[in-house]
Amino acid sequence: MSELGVDHGDQRVALIGLYDRALPEVYGYLASRCGSASVAEDLTSETFLAAVDAVEQNRVPEMKVAWLIGVARNKLVDHWRRRERESAALQAVSDDAAADGDDEWDVHLDALLAHEVLATLGAHHRSALTLRYLDGLPVRHVAQHLGRTKGATEVLLVRARAAFRATYESEVEGRGEKRP
Repeated sequence: MSELGVDHGDQRVALIGLYDRALPEVYGYLASRCGSASVAEDLTSETFLAAVDAVEQNRVPEMKVAWLIGVARNKLVDHWRRRERESAALQAVSDDAAADGDDEWDVHLDALLAHEVLATLGAHHRSALTLRYLDGLPVRHVAQHLGRTKGATEVLLVRARAAFRATYESEVEGRGEKRP
């Protein structure tokens, strides 16, 4: 029994039973607010993963669609905060480059290309790179967020950087641009 008076196994069964009914509502809630089907899908997945985590840690007050919508709201807020941090980081890079005399337009195009490349990577690579380099988290915190060991996260980051670099260079060559 959990401290909330519900058996841990019963909560798992309740979440599985709630999934089919709640999925369209959670997705609809997110899709109407984020404006992108792919982002809504990612956030819906994150919502249900957080729900599973809450069940495992006995932190579910009441297994209802309304609770899942609350979890989805938190995931959406996290998404908006991440986007704001990314924008601020890109703006800071852009401002630094402009101060160094670089063409502001080139910096903007490089940032757009970097975002495009990041979006093409698998979710595990994208998450690791975003947490480490855009959010500025140390490797141990990235590992905690991803549920991995520090060593496994370091390996993941090496592979993610290599995948990013290869895709970025391929895009630059495909566009006939000079490598930055």
